[in-house]
Amino acid sequence: MTADEIIQTMTETMNPEQAKGKIKMTIVTTTGQERTFEYNTFSKNQGEKSLMKYVKPKRVRDQAILMLNNADDIWVYFPRTRRVRKLATHAKKQKLEGSDFSYEDLGSSDEFIDEYDAVLHRDEKKQRKVCYKLELTRKPESSAGYSRILMWVDKETFVPLVIDYYHDVDPELWEKELVCGDIELIDGIYTPMKIVMYNKLDNTHTSMEFIEIKYDVDLPDNLFTEMGMQK
Repeated sequence: MTADEIIQTMTETMNPEQAKGKIKMTIVTTTGQERTFEYNTFSKNQGEKSLMKYVKPKRVRDQAILMLNNADDIWVYFPRTRRVRKLATHAKKQKLEGSDFSYEDLGSSDEFIDEYDAVLHRDEKKQRKVCYKLELTRKPESSAGYSRILMWVDKETFVPLVIDYYHDVDPELWEKELVCGDIELIDGIYTPMKIVMYNKLDNTHTSMEFIEIKYDVDLPDNLFTEMGMQK
């Protein structure tokens, strides 16, 4: 397989047509303090549309984030004021609720195809699995938030077990590492039930764990609208 074919297959694996789930997100600071959130998540059109609705803690309950066009367009709903605010285009590089994930990180992995040129290296092992090793370099015209990405894709499941992200300006500065684990076969789809993002510059990390996930769902298009955010 070519590098592009591997990324295409991985993208299809990680972005099923529709999905609905609940996620527990834990942010660990440099001092070891933890902050925990729970939110319901919905996605459609292979991740092109996604919606997050917070459940816990109480201070952010019913707050919602809508991302369309692979996180190029982002809206946030604030229940206290009942207002929806559209974020500026550059906001996709900002942290989500102070976590180690940016909005861009949570967008569809279509970005790996559209925004980067890929090269396939020799196979390597990660988590005792033989993996394709890929190096992605940002295209000159791209506005993606990382200059370079290394990823190790499991040859059996096509789940990316490890993704290393390099700084926007310095392609040699290792900024973040994503590790996928606890992979289960759900509705015929290989799913990492736990994902951890390590920030190598700030010495912090954030985990996302699926409490539940379903792929055999039929989500209405009007869910992914400003009105849908508020329901």
